[in-house]
Amino acid sequence: MFQFTPMVRNLLIANVAVFFLSLQLGGLNFLALYPLDNPQFKPWQFATYMFMHANIGHIFSNMLGLISLGPLLEQRWGAKRFLTYWLICGLGAGILYNGLRTYELRRMQHDIEVFQQEPTDLHLQDFVDHNVSENAAAFQPVIRQLHQTPDDQRLIQGVVTTLREVYQQSLASPMVGASGALFGIMLAFAFFFPNTELMVFPLPIPIKAKYFVVLYGLYEFYFGVHRVPGDNVAHFAHLGGMLVGLVVLLFWQRNRTRLY
Repeated sequence: MFQFTPMVRNLLIANVAVFFLSLQLGGLNFLALYPLDNPQFKPWQFATYMFMHANIGHIFSNMLGLISLGPLLEQRWGAKRFLTYWLICGLGAGILYNGLRTYELRRMQHDIEVFQQEPTDLHLQDFVDHNVSENAAAFQPVIRQLHQTPDDQRLIQGVVTTLREVYQQSLASPMVGASGALFGIMLAFAFFFPNTELMVFPLPIPIKAKYFVVLYGLYEFYFGVHRVPGDNVAHFAHLGGMLVGLVVLLFWQRNRTRLY
């Protein structure tokens, strides 16, 4: 049976309310976090994106994590510090991940410019290797054709158009979800309650929190580096939440005598 503490309950209500409001209004995209180079980006989105969720499964998993792990931390810290930690982890994850996305998008722009200046099959392959995880195989026939007919201007122009479309699709994709904040909570739970055993689906046996968090972090890192087709999860945002959470915890541990 879940034990709801005041701030955990308030965060749950806020997230669920925003989710259903977005369903009723057909979306609240201005609250999602857009890449820095997108005209729709606004600074407040670093704070609002963590209350938005893509679908029912997304919000269910995040809120399940919140109500499972949050109460013990709120009891230890109190409502004010718990909320502060949640928001810092969410903000930090958003800032770090948006910085990474900005780097990736600008590298994509650079790769397009390189191809335009020297439209070879090797430069097209470089673009695919650097920037395309989904449907990368679809580029291979074009790469072979470009190798065979390197002076085909219609082919080259078609490739440039496609590369720009890939860039625009990436630029237009916002980030939503409380996962960055939740991963900070997971780290804090393992930090303070390392030997608490958790039942995690689909594992048939309980696992200690310290092992679960390490394994989950390694999982996120692996799939952040080795992207698979159809994977829209912001793995490095999750790791960003963990990293920011660790910095906050170490800072607080060094300053325990300070008034909060």
